[in-house]
Amino acid sequence: MARWTERRERFRAILSGKKCVHPGSVYDPISARIAEDLGFEVGMFAGSIASLTVLGGPDIIALTLTEFADQAYRICRAGNLPLLCDADHGYGNALNVMRTVEELETAGVAALSIEDTVLPQPFGSKGKAQLTSIEEGVGKMRAALEARADAGLVIAGRTSAASITSIADAIQRAKAYEAAGVDAIFLVGVKTRSDLDAVAAEIKLPLILGGAGKELLDLTHLSERGVRVCLQGHQPFMAAVQAVHATLKALREGTPPERLEGIAGEETMKRLMRGEDYARWARDYL
Repeated sequence: MARWTERRERFRAILSGKKCVHPGSVYDPISARIAEDLGFEVGMFAGSIASLTVLGGPDIIALTLTEFADQAYRICRAGNLPLLCDADHGYGNALNVMRTVEELETAGVAALSIEDTVLPQPFGSKGKAQLTSIEEGVGKMRAALEARADAGLVIAGRTSAASITSIADAIQRAKAYEAAGVDAIFLVGVKTRSDLDAVAAEIKLPLILGGAGKELLDLTHLSERGVRVCLQGHQPFMAAVQAVHATLKALREGTPPERLEGIAGEETMKRLMRGEDYARWARDYL
């Protein structure tokens, strides 16, 4: 859809640029508008946060592709923020990955990652994360690229090998996905500067980091090593949960509504609801 083109171009400009950015973790239309209004260059919609938002449940792949894509579309249609989505394992095998790409591309996301984790966790795994073979991972990456209709959509190959096996395995997997043709490499669990240096020496594609170690959270250092997007976590959703809990608790305990603290004012709500746009449309068309 033409309306998604410009935001995909902006995301690609970040990947081809020289600076690393922190994305705004978003989960619904209002949070995406807040991130956009505050100047975030990219929004991040994680599978874990989608599970919490849609199901109120943990990140165990109980969420379906349809539910995830529907929420991604609600976020995308609410504004003009380029959205990076964590599409987990593509909701199945390589053929399911193709369907995942089709649905998320239609939903308007600017970029999505496909990972090589065995999901959902199989019987007997006892909560320990496992990786697919590199060959299966490559098949998923190739399938994702085949399914893409808009060349502007970014496909990132994602691996958590750094936190599950070793940094050497993470590099091997990243090189295989790079050779398969993905646009970026998404690494989860890189903790030290030396490990990032090892990756940067081998991988020429733009890097996206999640779960990075504290010593890595320096944008200048990340930028110099080819990192273009570095997640900071998903605190906004947790903050929203705390705010709703505190407000409901105060009301339940008898606090009058007018004495509640931390409530968004009327002007803020009008701005986030794009009230002036709706008022103009009403004047013009009603």
